[in-house]
Formats: sequence, C-alpha cells, structure tokens
Amino acid sequence: MLRAIYEWCTDSGYTPYLAVKVDAATTVPMEFVKKGEIVLNISFGATSGLKMDNDSIRFHARFGGVSREIFVPVNNVMAIYANENGQGMAFEPVLGEPGAGTSSPPSPVSEEPAAPILSSVPSPSAPTLAAAPAPARSDDSNGPDDGGDGPKKGGRPTLTRIK
Repeated sequence: MLRAIYEWCTDSGYTPYLAVKVDAATTVPMEFVKKGEIVLNISFGATSGLKMDNDSIRFHARFGGVSREIFVPVNNVMAIYANENGQGMAFEPVLGEPGAGTSSPPSPVSEEPAAPILSSVPSPSAPTLAAAPAPARSDDSNGPDDGGDGPKKGGRPTLTRIK
C-alpha cells in the first residue's frame, strides 16, 4: 500500500511525505524528532537509494547538509500523503512487533481488514490526515494556538492526529 501511494504521489507530480512513529527500531536523526514522531520527505529529489520493501523503508537523505541513513520499519509508519494537498492514507503504528526490521512479513494489525482512513473521514481511534493552517509569521511567536483570526487559506497541508 505504501508503494502504491508513493507511486501515485510521484506520478501526479506531488511530493510524498512519510509520518513515522520513532522508537528503538527506527534510524532517523533524533534532533528532528518531535513528540516521538518525525515527518520525512521521501521524494526522488530528497532521497538517495530509496528502497521500500514489505518490512522496511530505507534511504539516505540530507539533514542540515549532512547525508544520513534512514531506516523505518513499516510497522512504524503512521501515514503517507501528498504534501501539496494532504491526500493519502493513515495507519495505526504497531510498535514492538516481532519481525519488525527482519525478512519475515509483518504481522497483521487486527483480524479484520482495516478500511483506509482519508482526510475527510475522521475516526476517534486512528490518526487522520487533515489540512492545518499555516502558522502566522510574526516576531512574537506565541505558537499556533494564540487566539488569532482562525485558519488561513492556502497554508501547507500537515498531518493532524485526531484522537
């Protein structure tokens, strides 16, 4: 499924982004991890040697001008989406699964197949994709929740987890 959405993004001229839950099995630059999560640009221009298999996603990418090796077990993927419009698919990460990062296939998340969660279908139990307003750029940054005028049109889509 991840490869299919990646190919759809690139074929449509969009930039594919990967939202990842970071744990001991992931190899990412920890200085860019926020709240145990990281969002990675996995476009052709941002990565080198991208390999997506049934167990993991691996590639090299530059962070602050320094090439770093990235390793993400597929069980840690929270979402893959197009940066330009936020369309994609969200997943419930399954951390600590045996077989993560090995050559055996990942264990199923549940006994019944899960339906894809799209940006327009909120679910109380799984993360969803939604466009979030771009933060206001000013000298005094009180954060995105500073009681401003509300959402701004034309902001960059971001991943918003709704519980």
